[in-house]
Amino acid sequence: MTATTTARVAAPPVRTLGQPSARLRAWARRGPLLPALIFMIVVTQLPFVATLVISFFDWNALYPKARHFTGLGNYSDVLSDADLRHSVWTTILLTVTVVLVSLVLGLVLALLLDRRFRGRGIVRTLLIAPFLVVPVAAALLWKHVLYNPEYGLLNGLFHAVGGPQPDWISTTPLLAVEASLVWQWTPFMMLILLAGLQSRDHQQMEAAQVDGASNWQVFRYLTLPHLRRYLELGALLGSIYIVQNFDAVFTLTSGGLGTANLPYTVYQSFYQAHENGLASAAGVLVVIGSIIIATFALRVVSSLFREEASR
Repeated sequence: MTATTTARVAAPPVRTLGQPSARLRAWARRGPLLPALIFMIVVTQLPFVATLVISFFDWNALYPKARHFTGLGNYSDVLSDADLRHSVWTTILLTVTVVLVSLVLGLVLALLLDRRFRGRGIVRTLLIAPFLVVPVAAALLWKHVLYNPEYGLLNGLFHAVGGPQPDWISTTPLLAVEASLVWQWTPFMMLILLAGLQSRDHQQMEAAQVDGASNWQVFRYLTLPHLRRYLELGALLGSIYIVQNFDAVFTLTSGGLGTANLPYTVYQSFYQAHENGLASAAGVLVVIGSIIIATFALRVVSSLFREEASR
């Protein structure tokens, strides 16, 4: 009796005739995703593998027969070349400045938009608009509409008050690039922080105000700690883009006057010097840096999802 019962319990489940197996059902659910997965691998991963292979060769496009395997030589050149080191420093400076200023301005705008006032929807739409502009178009807008020394808006305002008429791109080239990027990325930071503000526990905020906490104390001890994850997410996502930014540098300064960042140096090495191996090595370093930042960004996003799910 016991043996019969044990045999019945241990027996595998019988599949009804005509019913697909669990493995077949799983593949049926995954099947529609396979074309997109294959497309993504072909478009993104195969070119990166080819770039990685080329980075180990001393390969000048003007002398294709002279190419030879050089190992890590290109990476050593990237890290030891003075111009490339300067482009790395410019990339770091550009990224840190744009991200920090965009976060501060985005926080101020988010705090303002978190209040209720007439026309808030229109104001929010207008503030988001710069982020929706194509990067090249935004850079051209700043170059010709604002920075132009003859008919630019900035010099027009200075002329109206009897001020100087500087050539902004020539006198402050890096600042000119940073200003255009801050203008474009502040709305992005504002949206992330505004979402964080609207996810606060309003009962806790009201309780603090009833207990006599000032607006500054509520912001410092309640709002700012709550926004920490959102600030980290904005900083990481912004850094991923700014590290790879090419449009603003190419359009505004063409990499001159000390504004050449690492992506622009890759462009110079590949399209102007035709050094395929050196450009590939620099590109791989940019990808590695972006992956490191993206890893931290994904962790922050995962923690935000876990916090929302636990509520």
